[in-house]
Order: sequence, then structure tokens, then C-alpha cells
Amino acid sequence: MSPPRANPPANVPPTSPSRGQSSSTIRDHVPTHPSGLRQSYNASSYTSLHDASASASPDAGSGRDADSPPLSPTSSPLPRPNDAAIPSLNLAGPSGSPRNHPASASPTEHTALLPTAIDFQEHAHEGPCNHGTFSPRPMSPTASLLGGSHTGTLSESESETSMSAMDGLLAQAASRKKSKSWKRQWAARMKSKKMSTSSVLAEQHGIKDSTLMYLSYYLPVLVWAREYSWAYFKGDFVAALTVAGMYVPMALSLAANLAHVPPINGLYAFLFNPLVYALLGSCPAMIVGPEAAGSLLVGTVIKASVDSGKGGDDDAVMHAQLCGIIAGVSGAMVFAAGVARLGFMDSVLSRPFLRGFISAIGVVIAVDQIIPELGLSKLADSHGVGHGSSIEKLRFIFSNLDHVHGLTCAVAVTSFAVIMVCREIKRRLQPRYRGVAYVPDRFIVVVMSCLLAYCFEWDKAGVAVLGKVEAASGHMFTFRWPFRLSHMAQIRDATSTSFLIALLGFFESSVAAKSLGGSAAFAGIQLSPNRELVALGAANLVGACFGSLPAFGGYGRSKVNRSTGGKTPMASIFLAILTLICILFLLPSLYYLPKPVLSSLISVVAWSLIEECPHDISFFLRIRAWQELGLMIIILLSTIFFSLSFGMAIGVGLSLLQVIRHSTRPRIQILGRIPGTNRFENAEANPDHLEFIEGCLIVKIPEPLTFANTGELKTRLRRLELYGTSMAHPALPRLRREDSNHNIIFDIHGVTSLDGSGTQVLEEIVRDYRERGVRIFFSRIPGPDSEVWQLMQRSGIVELAGGESHFVDDVHEALKMTEAEEGEELGITGIRPSQA
Repeated sequence: MSPPRANPPANVPPTSPSRGQSSSTIRDHVPTHPSGLRQSYNASSYTSLHDASASASPDAGSGRDADSPPLSPTSSPLPRPNDAAIPSLNLAGPSGSPRNHPASASPTEHTALLPTAIDFQEHAHEGPCNHGTFSPRPMSPTASLLGGSHTGTLSESESETSMSAMDGLLAQAASRKKSKSWKRQWAARMKSKKMSTSSVLAEQHGIKDSTLMYLSYYLPVLVWAREYSWAYFKGDFVAALTVAGMYVPMALSLAANLAHVPPINGLYAFLFNPLVYALLGSCPAMIVGPEAAGSLLVGTVIKASVDSGKGGDDDAVMHAQLCGIIAGVSGAMVFAAGVARLGFMDSVLSRPFLRGFISAIGVVIAVDQIIPELGLSKLADSHGVGHGSSIEKLRFIFSNLDHVHGLTCAVAVTSFAVIMVCREIKRRLQPRYRGVAYVPDRFIVVVMSCLLAYCFEWDKAGVAVLGKVEAASGHMFTFRWPFRLSHMAQIRDATSTSFLIALLGFFESSVAAKSLGGSAAFAGIQLSPNRELVALGAANLVGACFGSLPAFGGYGRSKVNRSTGGKTPMASIFLAILTLICILFLLPSLYYLPKPVLSSLISVVAWSLIEECPHDISFFLRIRAWQELGLMIIILLSTIFFSLSFGMAIGVGLSLLQVIRHSTRPRIQILGRIPGTNRFENAEANPDHLEFIEGCLIVKIPEPLTFANTGELKTRLRRLELYGTSMAHPALPRLRREDSNHNIIFDIHGVTSLDGSGTQVLEEIVRDYRERGVRIFFSRIPGPDSEVWQLMQRSGIVELAGGESHFVDDVHEALKMTEAEEGEELGITGIRPSQA
């Protein structure tokens, strides 16, 4: 990092800029203080500026120095003590070399009490130092605070000693490098740049740099498996038992009622996916499983496949195969995103889109479940309503209320009411009685309904039951690779939906992971979005080979896991073992499980998806966020009145348009000076309390210039020239005089990067100004080693602007440069410091 450029002291003529020695001689005559050539005004006094300047006497009775700036009409005189009579506080003086103050200088209230004792910085020059209008740029200390008080250059003996020590370190490093085996050398070649830097840091701090350290970061199982103890066993097992009792029946419901696949495919998502995630995931308390939104999207693809004639409603083999393809494609997308380090993907979709889409999914799920809860499933199949929109299903329900099956409706309503009451009781009592979290209310409802259906023969009374649960192929755990060439047509059909499943799943997983936080038990496991993508993708790829539903992290079950004692990934492994036991031994016991009970379980999930929507709507209404509120309503209505895929397309399209619109809008600002100071702020925010500089347009570019945001840069800049604000309508006539733009000062402190398109647009802007006779100045440009400065040199912007002398440290210095150049043109030499 190059040292910052410093302004010269008042008694020393300014030197050439630090970028090179080819600067113009104009900068040698820059006045120390702005002279009367440049007047300032504010918005309220703009029209009467010349009248006031003509009638005012600039120096009569003012008592100010001849070279001091004139006061603005709105600013009050500020006392400026004589610099030679007031020794400054030595925070900016050179370390170890105190300033040479005149012997006759008497102490005043401005005299520093500790002029040298608190000086910890090195400085480019002696005297007062002002390195920027907005942000000073101090240098780092020359000597380490721990290494003594070396101030100045090292002696010859010290230099030889340090050089010999460095040679010894280099020799030791070379000998260690030669002694490495071929395995160590190959591992060193495979290390990334960050790993190489980490190796140096580890060696400096005496930490053993091993391949296992990096491998443990990417495979968290190597961390928690070594540190696992029996103290965690009880909590993990009880938590896994509680989660299994509550969510294993839910997996059956999601598969049968939403995804339209065999129920066992929902159980596969609680077997393979949590097991793989426990080995690779970076959030130990996370429980991976099927979600309602993903299951519903799987069902839409299966319905579309049936509608296109590629299978029937009863083709379980085709449904299971298509479910595995969808899970595999979404898992591959998530895995590839993790390898490509796209952990920021959860920020692509806005919060209103997600809330609107999830609420719409809740409404669609609730309407879908009303039909089996009322016992109208067979009638709906005969009318072909099952594949229609939510409005069509509601119309069908209201037109067939006389065909409702009473016992089915009673079982569904009772199950829903019991689960909702238990849910509310647990919510109220859990803060005082933590043991209520262990009550598996849903499992109890499932068991009791099975017993009642068996004892009272509900299946013979017309209540639909689950029946025999088996794999579609007749054999459990049949391995099917989803990416076969024969599946390419189905992969193409499922790609768009799989992408949304992956995006929604990762978003919900990232929200859950951030809410749960890292592991307090294992300090070596750090939460990482990229590793989460890899873990979730690998889990879905493995599950897809057996036809499981897409599975991602869920905040609800993860919170249950943590609240019931789960602290390590062993809870996920215990959950997989319990699911395996259920598949192997307990499925025959679920033969008499009433389907209305499964529908009531799904209705509870739909309620949880919808219940947060009113809070978000009221929040957006309170803050008057009409754009976000409109996006939510559009997505909600398009999904309900048309279809889930149409609402998905509308939501993703509008969200991407918002992102593009936000990233392509330039945020340039016109700056005004705070009266009586050398500080500049955004003039559009409060124009009545700032003053503008006559003949100068000061423009701040607070962001990197790329192809995305430079498309409208010329238009916005032209609007600032004409109206002094970017908020004015272009139909207005010109409001700023032409002579107000003789000097353009660009504050480009925020331009931290510059691409080819941005460089070309900036070069065209500078060239156009120079052809119109406008002087161009740049302030606070990055250092000479930065890519921004090199691009500006290679593109010719530096030469067009007038050379390196037109690139200064701050806006105030640029204003003095404008005065100096105008003085040279007018033949005025009295403003030069050498003649003052």
C-alpha cells in the first residue's frame, strides 16, 4: 500500500503530485486558502447572488486575511487564529521529530498539553495535515507497539542482524521444503491461495499445519465424531424420538397427499438425507426432511406429466421415478452452486416474493386438502377437478356440499382441532414447562386414529384408509440412477420446477441455520453457506437414487430437535435409524390409518404457512411499502386464480426485474458545502442548509462503475447539470446557468472497481466535457497501484482531464486548483502563495 498524499503546509509551496513528476506547474501555485475568485451560495440565495456581491464590500471591516475565503451569505464569520502563533497538537507530526515552532510563540487555549507523548503515527511531511474532506487516511505506525520504540531508520548493525535472521528463516524454510515427501508436495500443489496464506499464518503462530485440519473443515464429521461423548447421547436420542413421532407421519402425508407418490418415498427422505447431512452439514442442530412447498411442486410436475399423456394417475412406478429425477436435478443444482461458492443465492429472491409465494402455497395446500377431508375425492376424480386451479376446486366444493361424507368430515375436523389445540397449549406452556415439548401430539393422533379405525371398522363405513405401504417397484431401497439418457425428456420437463425447489429449499435451510446458529458443543464447526449447499446437494443426490422426496432443512423440526435435547448431528443419525425401523417393521401397523387424518396433518402445515402473512401485510402497510405489498398480492392472486407454476413464473420474473433495476440505476450525487467548513454533503438531501460553489459542479460517484450501472450515467449527469438534482422531471427548462458548470469535480472515493464498459463511458464523458471547454478534476482516486488508476491511465482519461495534476486528494484542494487555473487564464498572480 502506497503512502497517502498529503497537503503541503501553509508556509511551503505545494509539490507535484505523488503519482509522478510530470505534473503541470499550475499546481505549484495552488492557493492555501480559497480566494475571492470562487463565491459560494445556497439554494435560497441563488437568485440574489450577484446583487449581494455587487453591493457588499469584501474586506471592509472584516479583519480577515487577504487570502481567506469569502463568507457565504448564510455563514457566520469563523475566527481563524494565526498558524504561526499556535502550535498544533502533534497528532499529525512526524514520530520522533517534533515540529519547529517559533520561540516567541506563547501558549494559548489551542496549545497542545501533550504535543509529542501521544504521537503514534508516521507522517509524510511536517506541519498541519489534511488528507481528505470526507475521511482522513492516517498511516500505520512505523514501529510495533510490542517491539520497542524504534522511531526513524534502523542502524547498520540492526539492519545486518535483521537480514541475517531473515536469511536463517529462509534457509530453514528451504530445508523443510526439501525434506517433504511426495505426498506433502502433492498436497501443497492442491492447496488454494487461502490455504497457502493460512499455512504461513499457522507457521508464524506455532500451529501445526496439516491436511487433516483442512479436511475437517470440509468434513465436519471428523470434528464432532472425535469429540462426541456419552453426555450427548440421551439428549440426541430423545430429540430424534420426538422428531420421529411428530414428523414421520407428516412425511407419509406429504408423499401421499401433495406429491402424489407412494408414501414410502416420503419416508426415504427421512432416512438417506439426514444421514448424509449429518456427515457434511455445518449446522449440527439442523434436521433435514421433506417440506410442504417442495412436495407440492413435485406434485405439480407429476400432474403435468399425467395431463400430457405420459402416464396415469395410478402409475406409481412412473410417479416414484419422476420424484427421484426431480430430487436429483434439484440436488445437483444445489451441489454445483456450493462448489461454485454461490452461497449468496438466498438473497436473489426478495422477502415479499418468498412470503407471497409461501402464503400462496399454504392457500393451495389448504384448498387441496378440503376435498379429501370432506370425502369428495372420488367425485373430484370423476369430474377431473384434481388438476384444476384453487378457484375451480372451491367452486366444486361449494357445489357438492350435499355429497359430503359425514364420518370422514368428523374424523378430519376432530384430528385438526386436537392438533391445533395441542400446538397452542405447547406454545403457551413451553416457556414455563419445558417438558411439554417432548409430547408427540401428532404421533398420538395417528396411533389413536389407527386403533379407532381398526376397532370400529371405519374402512367399511366409507372412510378411506392408507392401506398397504410398499415401494412402487415391489422392492425396498431399489437403486435408480436419476440421470440416465432415457430420462432426458423428463429432466427437461422438471428443470424449471427443480430450480425453484432448490432455491426455496436452500432459502428455508439458510434461515433455519442462521436462526439456530453454530454449535456451542463443537467450536471447530463453523457455519458456512457454501458448505451447506454442498451438504444439502449431496443429501438430495443420494436420496434421489432411491426415489425420495426433495429434503431440506426446516426451522420447525430443527427447533423441536434443539428444544428436546438434540445438540449434535447424531440426532439426525438416530432419526434415520428410527425411520429405517419404521420402514422395516412398523408399516403394516399403519394399514388402517385414516386418510382424513393425514389430510388434517397437512392442513396444520398449511395453516403455519399462512399465519405469518397477515403480520407481513400489516408491517408493509405501516411503513407504506407499496411496491413490496403489491408484489405479494400479485403472486398470491396469480397462484390462487391460475396455477402454482404461473405464480412462480410471475414472482421470479418480478423479483429479477427488481434486482436488475436496482443494480443498473446510478446513484451519483451533487455535493454542497456546509457553511463555514470544508465538508461537503449530498445537496439533494437538504439543499437549504448547504452552499454551492459558483462555477463548479461537484459530483460524487459512490459506487463501482460497471456495465450494469453506467448505461444511464450520462443521462443522470446531464440532469444534474441542467437542474442541480436528479429528481427533476426532464420536461422542465434549464434551471442552472451554463457558467455554473465551468468546472466539474468528480469525487470517486466510492469507485473501488472499474470494468471496461465503465471505463469507456467515463472516457466519453470526460472527452465531451473537454471539447466543451469544461475543466475536469478528480478527487480521492484510489492509489497508483490500484486497478482503477491503471485503467484510467491506459484509457487516456488522465491525459484528457489535464494530467496527473488534476487528480487531487480532496474536493477542497480541487476547488483551489480551479481558482489557480482561472487565475492563470486571467493573468492574476496575487493569489499565489509565493507572492502572498
